Amino acid sequence: MALKSFLYKSHGFALSYEILNPTQTTDIVFLHGWGSSKALMKQAFGNTLPNFRHIYIDMPGFGQSNNDVALTTNDYAAIMELLLHEIGAHKHIIVGHSFGGKVATLLNPELLVLVASAGIRIPKPFKIRAKIALFKILKFTGLTSLRRFFVAPDAQGMSEEMYQTFKNVVNEDFSEHFKDFKNKALLCFGKQDTATPLWSGEVIHTLIKNSRLVAFEGDHYFLFKEGQMIANEIDKA
Repeated sequence: MALKSFLYKSHGFALSYEILNPTQTTDIVFLHGWGSSKALMKQAFGNTLPNFRHIYIDMPGFGQSNNDVALTTNDYAAIMELLLHEIGAHKHIIVGHSFGGKVATLLNPELLVLVASAGIRIPKPFKIRAKIALFKILKFTGLTSLRRFFVAPDAQGMSEEMYQTFKNVVNEDFSEHFKDFKNKALLCFGKQDTATPLWSGEVIHTLIKNSRLVAFEGDHYFLFKEGQMIANEIDKA
């Protein structure tokens, strides 16, 4: 594990990363999802793809990387760009899980691997929409102290800066970004995923012209059981 410190928009960041197979010359960068870390991506892929130099990164505010400012997905991509430059890494292949898929798309790698990627708006169930409406009413009446009962599970326990970041990124429509991506893409989605369902992968497949979609058994975290199978598909790409 290593730490790299630098400034971005006058804010200091110290980002934690780890490199496996350091003598290999083709880089594969792994970007985790919201609330996750490089350790979980390493758990899924660390024993695969021995002919690639693996680069695992804790994005700002997650794992062992700090963040004390509200960020957007564009900020995350710019910060990743700076880090990759600082450590001399190339954007040969970038694997992004969930939120990490949006960041990976903006980085424009030679091969984009989207694993259960976010970026297509998923209709909220009625129960969630009712909860949001009730919170807006309470906010209007000044009862914001009850916010903790309405915060999404993905945002619970976050600092105020990370909560603002969550609100910035959670409902983004990345359709135009996917459409603008011109390089090769491998799309891996779980058949039982309800967070980023298979149909959203099919939409991305129609938007990224040079893409291939592979469906796997499992939910949003199918990569922990199917890491080797995903790696096999990367080898074929």
